[in-house]
Amino acid sequence: MRIGVDLGGTKIEAVALADDGAITARERVPTPAADGYEAIVDAVAALVRRLDPSGRGPVGVGSPGALSPTTGLLRNSNTVCLNGRPLAVDLSDALGREVRLANDADCFALSEAVDGAAAGAETVFGVIVGTGTGGGFVVRGQLVRGPNAIAGEWGHVPLPWPHATELPGPACYCGRRGCLETWLSGPGIAADHERATGARLDAGTLAERARDGDAAASATLDRHVDRFARGLASVINVFDPHVIVLGGGVSNLAHLYTAIPERWGAYVFSDAVATRLVKNLHGDSSGVRGAAWLVGA
Repeated sequence: MRIGVDLGGTKIEAVALADDGAITARERVPTPAADGYEAIVDAVAALVRRLDPSGRGPVGVGSPGALSPTTGLLRNSNTVCLNGRPLAVDLSDALGREVRLANDADCFALSEAVDGAAAGAETVFGVIVGTGTGGGFVVRGQLVRGPNAIAGEWGHVPLPWPHATELPGPACYCGRRGCLETWLSGPGIAADHERATGARLDAGTLAERARDGDAAASATLDRHVDRFARGLASVINVFDPHVIVLGGGVSNLAHLYTAIPERWGAYVFSDAVATRLVKNLHGDSSGVRGAAWLVGA
């Protein structure tokens, strides 16, 4: 039995995963972010103990942000009270068990590569595009972490092959401009439409209006597809994955799975593109399932 924890900004979810991938137990609680760091550590520990009173074996934890290989402290988490803290060490001390911690996008990629939409593929790039933009690489079932613990952080590289009208690009919270996250995320789509029309609409509403013949909505989604194709083409040019799996709220835009492959060939350094673009299989459960697969991964 593998125990996985998805430590999110609003909820903490834990599952017990059998060797065949079946979830045998699941529980979730609100994340006590307002109560501070120690309250979050205590909440995770209590949740794991209830799910697995045996107290034996490692626990996998997925969290926004990543542990610095230099300091062992968490960085870049949108649950800001976790930043600068030795989260893996403190969770391990609270549980008396080994804790294996990875970025939530890495957990998503691992889940979909092990027994999800990319099961059986030799190389997988898992992409989360929702409020933010992140990703993770899996090779032969093993998560690629990298010496800087930032493998797959394609959301914070600049938009490739930018047009003059796309420069210098929107400001990103990371301090730079034109990061892919500022273009491809849900808020990025809404902001692009607002710049073009003065009206701020979310991605789902834009998709509905485009289906009803709204030319401005269609133009916004077309720009988004072209930028998405450029972003993924740059990944294919460097990593050449067999499968790219999309997750997050933006992955629910059905047109992406045909429109992006129709565009990315113009940017990929090859005469043909064999990479498959697929939607995730496990949905909101991918993160916590991937955390469980960290145990033994």
